[in-house]
Amino acid sequence: MAITIKTEREIALMRQAGKIVARVLGQLVEAVRPGLKTEELDLIAEREIRLLGGTPSFKGYHGYPSSLCVSINDEIVHGIPGERVIQAGDIVSLDLGAIYQGYQGDAARTVGVGSVSLKAEALMQAAQGALKAGILLGRQGNRLGDISAAVQQYAESKGFAVVREYTGHGIGREMHEEPLIPNFGSPGAGPILKKGMTLAIEPMLNAGDWRTRVGSNKWTVSTVDGSLSAHFEDTVLITDGDPEVLTVV
Repeated sequence: MAITIKTEREIALMRQAGKIVARVLGQLVEAVRPGLKTEELDLIAEREIRLLGGTPSFKGYHGYPSSLCVSINDEIVHGIPGERVIQAGDIVSLDLGAIYQGYQGDAARTVGVGSVSLKAEALMQAAQGALKAGILLGRQGNRLGDISAAVQQYAESKGFAVVREYTGHGIGREMHEEPLIPNFGSPGAGPILKKGMTLAIEPMLNAGDWRTRVGSNKWTVSTVDGSLSAHFEDTVLITDGDPEVLTVV
């Protein structure tokens, strides 16, 4: 599949999709509290996406059963909401996608519940910082590997490991388009970034080993060693100047 360059109309629709994602993610972050079942977050996500004129990207995608991914502590990504009750001290990763008039937005945030450990706080800050470092390199004329290398270098400078089996991706009409965007790599490698590309950049950082395992539900991905994991993501437009983050209100 070729890397697509978006038209102004497509970009406008993706901005709207991104705003829906950002607004609903903000509501979900505020809703997270001890005693809440993760399925309650999923209900909020679907309801609010639809109220804003969108449809959930994830529900039914390759058979995924929910509108939201909720991954807790050692879970990295693709956690299925259900009966699990959120506890004080947990870190909770929320990954959300929405479609607006055929175009996609995708973002993720990790939030601490009440007082969390110093290690958990440092991990979340590093994951957010790695995302910002990657976004800064999303400039016309740079190469894809510049983003990947920036994410890896930032994460490892803070003492954390980047997940290698799961990556960011291009995004547009489809949730996953070319190119894949690893969270590790070499500067100067990969395709040249061009104005009109739209990318979902999503560092996933582990406090221990980078290796992963898939749970018995065939979806939830966790750390092999049981260490904590944090996930931050934004949908970004490559421009002829600074990169534009689309998943903001």
